[in-house]
Amino acid sequence: MAFRQWYGTVGPLPAILVVGALVAVAAVVTAWQPLSSMLLLGPVLAGIRLGPRPTAAVTFWSVALSAAIYVSRGGAPLPDTVLFCLVQLGCGGAAVCGAYRRATLEAEVLRAVRQSQNAVLRPLALEVGGVGITSRHHAVDRSGLSGDLYDLAHSPYGLRVVIGDVRGHGPEAALLCAATVCAFRDGAYTTPALVDLATYLDARINPALGAEDFVTVVLAEFAQGEVRLVNCGHPAPLRVGRRAEPLPPRQHSPPLGLNPVPGLQRVRLGAGQRLLLYTDGLSEARDAEGTMLALDEAVRQALCQPLLGDSLDALVSLVTAHTGGVLQDDLALVICEPRAAVRSERAAGSCGPRGDAPAIGP
Repeated sequence: MAFRQWYGTVGPLPAILVVGALVAVAAVVTAWQPLSSMLLLGPVLAGIRLGPRPTAAVTFWSVALSAAIYVSRGGAPLPDTVLFCLVQLGCGGAAVCGAYRRATLEAEVLRAVRQSQNAVLRPLALEVGGVGITSRHHAVDRSGLSGDLYDLAHSPYGLRVVIGDVRGHGPEAALLCAATVCAFRDGAYTTPALVDLATYLDARINPALGAEDFVTVVLAEFAQGEVRLVNCGHPAPLRVGRRAEPLPPRQHSPPLGLNPVPGLQRVRLGAGQRLLLYTDGLSEARDAEGTMLALDEAVRQALCQPLLGDSLDALVSLVTAHTGGVLQDDLALVICEPRAAVRSERAAGSCGPRGDAPAIGP
């Protein structure tokens, strides 16, 4: 993979020239000694994949081993040994410089992508349009970048929230996340129908998708006493009250990028109820035996903490305990709670609804 990336960066002609030059030097200096030739190419291959320090270490040990091989031959002329070691040092030095330059460029790109994602995935802890919203986000990639996304828009058509999951991890997935969130921010304020907003997102991000890329999303739009949902291949939101109730769509749709067929779902969100939007880092979290986390009473209890932030922290702790202390996948959580309904319910002295509200027909 690293060689293909390097090959794609420098182009075919420079790559052929470099490889040809190395083969020619190996042929002249080592007289086609296979082991010596491999030692000559070692630092160069290390420079393509590893950082500058590991590449320098590979160079040092290659030179030392080559010198030992030539000395062990007994009859090898000293000038040949010195020449070969100098060639190895030259190749190793060039490999170290290349590794340093590559690492510097990768760090700059990674820093720019991380800044972009931080601007896109802003932490949420606010009240908008009478709805309290709080978020949590965890990335498993060592770069800190993930393929999960979320955002909100206080549009003329009501408060709108999106949560999604891009195929893959790391910088490439983070860039596609940014493109999806930017498309949501543009379309949420100008597209009246929530179903049309999903179609708009699909059209906007399609040019940025690769042959195997896709984005699962849930769009939520809050109105008095209800929430409208459009689900394109994403895990079903969870309505939390007296029980934790998944809200699967009546008509399943493929994700964005795979010809989605979005449909509208209207669900009551009554007094004391909360809506949890999440990615599959929650629903597909597995323990040591491969058992997925059940969205059951334990999840409901975690999400019934007085403060929304405490609820999500309790849920993250529950997931971490289930997976043995380490999150296995990117995780994004957004919890929403209508404030007016909560105030009236708390005034009555209850922490949840008297009963489960039925879904409204489309």
